[in-house]
Amino acid sequence: MIKQIMKPVMKRMHRCPFSCSLLVRVLLLWLSLSGLVQAELVVQITKGNADAASIAVVPFTVGDVPAGVNILGVDRIIAADLARSGQFSPLSLDDMLSFPGSLDEVYYQDWSLLGVQYLVLGSIRDEGAGVFTTRFYLLDVDRQSVMFEDELPGTAEDLKSTAHYISDTVYEQITGIPGAYSTKLLYVAVSDLTSGAPNYRLLFSDVDGANQNILYQSQAPLLSPAWSPDGRKVAYVSFERGRGAVILHDLLSKRRQVVVEFDGRSSAPSFSPDASQLALVLARRGNPDIYIKDLISGKLQQVTKHYRIDTEPSWLPDGSGLVFTSNRSGSPQIYLLTLKPRRITRLTLEGDYNAHARVLPDGRSIAFVHQREGTFHIARMGFEEGNIRILTTTALDESPSISPNGTMLIYATRSYGKGILAVLSLDGTVKYDLPDTANSEVREPSWSPFFVATDHIEEEDGTLVLPEDDE
Repeated sequence: MIKQIMKPVMKRMHRCPFSCSLLVRVLLLWLSLSGLVQAELVVQITKGNADAASIAVVPFTVGDVPAGVNILGVDRIIAADLARSGQFSPLSLDDMLSFPGSLDEVYYQDWSLLGVQYLVLGSIRDEGAGVFTTRFYLLDVDRQSVMFEDELPGTAEDLKSTAHYISDTVYEQITGIPGAYSTKLLYVAVSDLTSGAPNYRLLFSDVDGANQNILYQSQAPLLSPAWSPDGRKVAYVSFERGRGAVILHDLLSKRRQVVVEFDGRSSAPSFSPDASQLALVLARRGNPDIYIKDLISGKLQQVTKHYRIDTEPSWLPDGSGLVFTSNRSGSPQIYLLTLKPRRITRLTLEGDYNAHARVLPDGRSIAFVHQREGTFHIARMGFEEGNIRILTTTALDESPSISPNGTMLIYATRSYGKGILAVLSLDGTVKYDLPDTANSEVREPSWSPFFVATDHIEEEDGTLVLPEDDE
């Protein structure tokens, strides 16, 4: 992967003279203490895709269910999921000519006349003892055939997860790309900023903002949350002990462990692809540099050393190196660190500010924060061509995090003076907001991998497991 990145970079370096701005900027995010959230996030789609495929998600038929059990809305969740991807345009219920609940009730000609390309239908059956079976079909209208069918058991409480699973399946069957609707979001939220006693919360939710839960909360700042590749752990920075410490939080055992804590600042943890190492930033000798902590042996290795600031490491998908932000050229730019052999190469050659890079899952491009005409946008750059493409039109955009299927990214921005989370397709065709409905702000989002272990997570009691030593 390093060779694939370096070849086009070196070509660009030769045809584009290496220049750096005389304007020296201090990198942000050292103590970026903004961020906070609410009780329930509401999705607002603000930009759509005119070329989206037409799909109809028919209301699922429901048999007799016990009184007080609400199992409606599976079809609405599926339709909303698919709409947010930008790849699909769900047909309105008002425009449907019929509501088939089984295959023998489907008249393909009716759906073809409506311009529908794909049809989703299903049923929910009460099996007794609190168990419900959801059966669904995905149909190709043009070919008049069944593309996929499945049957899923679960409780009434599982039906929302079942709906997201169906969305994932439909998305993958049609596009060939795994869906990411069953993944999770992790972000920092703060309230009561003006009271003198702010409350910081580390929250996780579904990708549509629903099912929001508190993973940890503190009156001390919480920063830089990051998922492990298997979704079983998260890392973040906490100031609960009076100085910045990198915390490793096991989601199943609820164990919180201090991984690194020094008198100097600690920030920006990033898991290696095999979850055995943690890249992070330490200012052990007064200047921020990048280190790698071996989570098995406990060994701490310094991998950059410069009198300027090195920060915001992010691993390449194959673990062969890192991208990071540094102002060693005079302004914040993105660099590639090759681990074996050790080599550092500047990647961004356009603009006075490029930072907080995240490598896409295919390893071919990065998403990052780019400043143009005094405004901070989310941008994308391919390693091969090296051209920067601005993806967002809002201002003060920051902290991009990429979905595990590489089709969407979430970032923090501001709307009407308030911090919100926004999601954008990486082709720039669709955008939606996850606004906070309470008097607070949200910041520093992190998109989970495909497999997450967030069942039965309870709020922590605040105790920490301390390292044996800090060396």
